[in-house]
Parts: sequence; structure tokens; C-alpha cells
Amino acid sequence: MPAEISVFDLFKIGIGPSSSHTVGPMRAARMFAEHLQANGMLEQTAMVQVELFGSLALTGKGHGTDRAILLGLEGEKPEAIDPDGIDTRLANIRNSGAIALLKIHRAAFVEKQNLIFHYDKSLPLHPNGMRFTASDADKKVLAQQVYYSVGGGFVVREQDAAAPRQADEQKGIQ
Repeated sequence: MPAEISVFDLFKIGIGPSSSHTVGPMRAARMFAEHLQANGMLEQTAMVQVELFGSLALTGKGHGTDRAILLGLEGEKPEAIDPDGIDTRLANIRNSGAIALLKIHRAAFVEKQNLIFHYDKSLPLHPNGMRFTASDADKKVLAQQVYYSVGGGFVVREQDAAAPRQADEQKGIQ
């Protein structure tokens, strides 16, 4: 049975002009950081890389996707963030070359190297795709996850989005 959606799910509070380009990416970034924490990888994370694809890459800076990603990695929620502190927080990340994942653990993050805009590439399941990668001090990948911001601030993990498609293919539905 599908989850019920209320009017409160449809109208989002958050930064930016587009919920699919700010609220969704902020939630995805936080989800990735929480995944690291839940699986005992947060303290081992020495560096995080984020790749934006398709529409998110093409309009990301103008719509604030870059800002939303950084704040989400630090554990912010779109509905709870203090707008007056955003510029200072972003300046601290950008000037220090590090980000405080969930405000708990600092990892290397140089925006020009670790936030990549793939202007000419898209991921297969949706035009608003993001890939997050966490690596340890030896540059070994600890975790990698693809998320899609599917509109209205909703986020879907790649494996969850692919599961219905695979089920349909097994049934012969195209």
C-alpha cells in the first residue's frame, strides 16, 4: 500500500527557489551523512565528494543546490535551518577546506574539487541526480550512494527507485 501524502507534505519550508533543487538535495546530503553515522563510517570519513548531474548541475549554483548540499552534509534540515546563519556557515566551510558532517566529524571538503557539476551527464532514472562518496584517509571508498530529487522536496535512493522498474521488467511491462 502506498504511503499517504498530506497537504503538509506538498508544501515545503526551505531555502532556495526550487524544492527539487534545494530541499531535496539538502535532505539527500543529510541522509548520506546519517547513513555514514548509522553504519559506523562517520569517524573514518576523511573526505566527501558530491557529484551533481543533469538539471541539478545545470541550474545548481543559480538555484542554491551547492549551498543546500553543504548545509545538508552538516546535518541541517530545510524546515529548521536558521537563514541568518547560512552565509557564515558556508564561508566557514569554504575557507577551512573542511566540513563538519552532522556537526560531529570534520572531513576534507574543498568545494572546487569535491562538489562536481556534470553539466553534460545525467543519471538514468531522473534528471535531478546526485552521487555522494565518502573515502577514508587512504582514499578507499567507504560508501557511495545515488539519490534523486524527484520534486516537492522528495528524495529517492537509486536502489529504491530502480526496484519498481526491475519488478515491472520481470513482469514484462515496459
